[in-house]
Amino acid sequence: MAEFDAVIVGSGINSLAAGALLARGGWSVCILERNDWLGGAIKTDTLTQDGFLHDVFSAWHPLWVGGAAHAQLGDELATHGLEYLNTELPTATVFPDGEATFLLRSADANAAELDRQATGDGDAWRRMLEEFFPVADLAFGVLGTELWSAAGLGLGTKAYRRLGRRGLAEFTGTVLTSSRDWLTGTFRSERAHGLLAPWVLHTGLGPDAPVSGFMTQVIAVAVQEGGMPIPRGGGARLVDALVALIRRRGGVCETGAEAERVLVRNGRAVGVRTRDGQIVDAGRAVLCNVLPQALYGELLADADVPGPIREGAQRFRYGRSEMQIHFALSEPPRWDGDERLGSTAIVHLTPGLDGVSRAVNEAERGLLPAEATVDVGQPLTMDASRAPEGKGLLWVQLQELPWHVKADAAGGLVTGDGAWTEELRERYADRIQARIARHVPNLESSILQRVVLSPADLQAANPNLHHGDPYGGSLALDQNLLWRPFPRQPGHRTPIDRLYHIGASTHPGPGLGAGSGTLVAQELLQPPLPARALARARARLGR
Repeated sequence: MAEFDAVIVGSGINSLAAGALLARGGWSVCILERNDWLGGAIKTDTLTQDGFLHDVFSAWHPLWVGGAAHAQLGDELATHGLEYLNTELPTATVFPDGEATFLLRSADANAAELDRQATGDGDAWRRMLEEFFPVADLAFGVLGTELWSAAGLGLGTKAYRRLGRRGLAEFTGTVLTSSRDWLTGTFRSERAHGLLAPWVLHTGLGPDAPVSGFMTQVIAVAVQEGGMPIPRGGGARLVDALVALIRRRGGVCETGAEAERVLVRNGRAVGVRTRDGQIVDAGRAVLCNVLPQALYGELLADADVPGPIREGAQRFRYGRSEMQIHFALSEPPRWDGDERLGSTAIVHLTPGLDGVSRAVNEAERGLLPAEATVDVGQPLTMDASRAPEGKGLLWVQLQELPWHVKADAAGGLVTGDGAWTEELRERYADRIQARIARHVPNLESSILQRVVLSPADLQAANPNLHHGDPYGGSLALDQNLLWRPFPRQPGHRTPIDRLYHIGASTHPGPGLGAGSGTLVAQELLQPPLPARALARARARLGR
């Protein structure tokens, strides 16, 4: 292969966003992907039967549509056929008694919905918004800034000047609060707690973890303001558009090209060697969208990396595992209770805050949760093109599972040696199917085909889903924010010059917002420091 300005290992959303931004900035880009598809954890496939388009891994794109990369690339991606669809009914929680509570698209609607559960909770919602919006730029800035940089220092300075010493201390405390403490201190109704608590799982946290309260607020505001957008035709349409943009600007996106080594010369990354022996030269940068162990233990196995950093990478921890269940149905699901449920994009089934907490605790102790939080996705509520006319399709996610199964908290399943066998996978999926069927009476009679992906299946499909963890590693405080991916090497720079680490295991963490890829691309596209200083001087002189 010819020399490129940037070589990117892996083709997940952070890689594609970085590649697209660099290509638009005039860089020549090469993306190397080991699998036979591009997109990492974004894949759309006829997983069950012909005519049914399933988002096999990730499915919902609010972080992308609200993110910096989409703001810069959205118009051009639309010319490549990318179209987003949205809804006024983004999410709800159904409780064991069949009652439901909804998170809607306006402050007034949400206040009314919460007041329906407990008088005064509507005012509490409005107060939350009144307190959040004046510092929204700081809150989202924490997730959209390279914290170990001049920009990170600038964000801290901005916060100090605006809020003062005490105000900054209070804001920092708010960031570190658990979801349980924030929810119970804000809303009277346990239904309000149960509506919002499941969303903590989508950030890789549990409701009792530090930072989970902050993330609950961020997601609540993001869903109200941005809804639950999805691409028409499946999530892979985003991948298709990004790849088309890169290729139109002269870039290369290769499948079946597994990176074996990052090539280092005189302390500087100069290219990548693939397992079949190809050398891809990088004239300006190499970006690796891999886990820390893969970067420092494999790709840099021959490089001079300080021992403490290699050790820190090897000690990097992973979070809970995930399972997915995909249903092709002969008819749309018919929900009992509130008629709005059939038109809601994502419906959580949970007893509430304590139920989420209990399931997280059981999973972290190696148990199959007795009553997991069930995330039921209904993409047909927005995009009828994903199934034949008159049929139904469900995307189900479970985010509270152990990798090594010690026992079943409900006592009904034989877990054997703790590995995720086909038998264990299907029997646990039966439990979840029965849970859904209690609220969707026609579910089991309408199943045309069911496909279940266990944590082991997820890991086999993508090495970045190690142990079935969809969030790139534990987001415990020592592996989050300033300390992600790990305290001995936080941020996106590495000990090797011109080598950058991106992906879910780096700041700002998981999700389809492409935060790390965008941050690194922005840094690489900056003019050299002398040119920036000259530009600032000219601006001060009015030239």
